[in-house]
Amino acid sequence: MTDKKKIILGISCGDINGVGLEVLIKAFSNNTLFDFCTPILYAPISAVNFYKKLYNWQDFNYHVITDPQHASPKQLNIIKISEEEIAVKPGHSTELAGKIAIKSIDLAIEDLKKKSTDVIVTLPVNKQNISLTRKDFVGHTEYFSQACDNTPNLMLLCNENLKIATATNHIPIARVSDSITRSVLEEKITILIKTLKTDFLISKPKIAMLSLNPHGGDNGLIGDEDLKVITPVVDNFFNGGNLIYGPYSADGFFGSGNYKNFDAILGMYHDQALIPFKSMSFGSGVNYTAGLPIIRVSPDHGVGYDIAGKDVANINSLLSAIFLSLQLHKNRLLYLANIRKTDNK
Repeated sequence: MTDKKKIILGISCGDINGVGLEVLIKAFSNNTLFDFCTPILYAPISAVNFYKKLYNWQDFNYHVITDPQHASPKQLNIIKISEEEIAVKPGHSTELAGKIAIKSIDLAIEDLKKKSTDVIVTLPVNKQNISLTRKDFVGHTEYFSQACDNTPNLMLLCNENLKIATATNHIPIARVSDSITRSVLEEKITILIKTLKTDFLISKPKIAMLSLNPHGGDNGLIGDEDLKVITPVVDNFFNGGNLIYGPYSADGFFGSGNYKNFDAILGMYHDQALIPFKSMSFGSGVNYTAGLPIIRVSPDHGVGYDIAGKDVANINSLLSAIFLSLQLHKNRLLYLANIRKTDNK
């Protein structure tokens, strides 16, 4: 039943009390999306029906399946998580929502690893209510890395004009400095170079490194990490034939528009990268977990409890995530085909 020419898109349902399901239903109410992919959502049927009824979306139809190979190419397919009637409480964090969110992620990962689906889009979750069920859950990025045998990875935020990654992810600011080591930076830059080549088909990527300290440390007056850790790594990669530059002081780098001169940027910590990114692209950006053997993307927003159930959530970031996942899949196939062609010459 599945159209083999179309990409099979797995979708985890996220927090059923957030905006994830409603933006998903809105997105796939536009039938043109089915020309590009065959979507499979892992979710409780009753939760989908809740939003369908809440917004009186009578024309929205879905197809219930038990296996991706039975997916309809012209409808949203649902692999149901539970037979029970699920209590949906828009705007509220519940332990049940956390259990459903992690079960949906697990099922989506299982099918992706079996190659029953091609890519995964994860809808937003609440880390706190998931942690009531999975104590070690700190975020999608780390969870997907664990699912792929702890493969080194990179959180890469993408929009049409900016790609920015983080050297450290979800850790307290107090731990950032000690976590910025030469080996960590070398690993992250290596992943970034590879993903720009294989996933974005940029043959000679130009990358900027941000400094850890204000003003790049002012020659050691405001910390010496930039001089002793970051600069040597930049120099080694540059001397090895890579277009790596920096470290740049983040305020001047973005304020001057210098970021436009690079294919990608590596920031040192979460907010250093995400504040400029979301300032420029909130509502249309994508979070991509680079470096993994699988393709996983997510909208750049959270669960949005404050607007959940009010029919005001924007679908643009989800649409951007869907289309980026499809493009990444095609790019990887093209890159591998070119490698094989080169090897056979």
